[in-house]
Amino acid sequence: MRRLPLSINRSIREPMPRRRRRSASIAHLEDLPAVTAPQDVATMTGLVSQLLRALGESPGRNGLLKTPERVAKALLFMTRGYHEDIERLLNGALFPIEYDEMVIVKDIDFFSMCEHHMLPFFGKCHVGYLPNKKVVGLSKIPRVVDAFARRLQVQERLTTQIAETLKRTLDAHGVAVVMEARHLCMMMRGVEKQNTLAVTSSMLGAFRTQEQTRNEFLKLIRRNAVGEA
Repeated sequence: MRRLPLSINRSIREPMPRRRRRSASIAHLEDLPAVTAPQDVATMTGLVSQLLRALGESPGRNGLLKTPERVAKALLFMTRGYHEDIERLLNGALFPIEYDEMVIVKDIDFFSMCEHHMLPFFGKCHVGYLPNKKVVGLSKIPRVVDAFARRLQVQERLTTQIAETLKRTLDAHGVAVVMEARHLCMMMRGVEKQNTLAVTSSMLGAFRTQEQTRNEFLKLIRRNAVGEA
């Protein structure tokens, strides 16, 4: 019989209420587009020039001469996650170790693009997992966050993709992801609410079924960072 982590065995806990099943577009990693090569900058530059003309601008005026190329390059940078091979990224950084307590990497800065309006949303991501005889290099967790964030996204799907990828790759006893973000599509258009914060979470394995483990994670990500008062 496999020994469960100490974080799970500390007390008897009641399971979480059953959640409504997420839609396939959010829940399944199979829906991800395949890793592809970046598109031609020249083609995108031409499309941005057309967009400027449609807006009533003149791409030939002095202030806009280089704008189409700059926008094309910026879009490729902000969506470079489409070209990241996440399996390859993680598989070279898995290490066998007998450690069964919680591992947390918190306050990971991320930037993404809302797929509905192609406007940025950005904030902090907190990731925790309970190892199952192996750990991943700590720097790889922010890289996984970036690989999924640097795409056209919705925050709910982004949160789930990070959690499911780490759970599958690490075969961890549990994975928890919490994301807090500000969305420019709500701040500079639409309802124009400047101080609204969107919070999403994905709890898998022990973090979903064991209340004390989940609460421990949530408490630890709220603690001040090292060096803060």
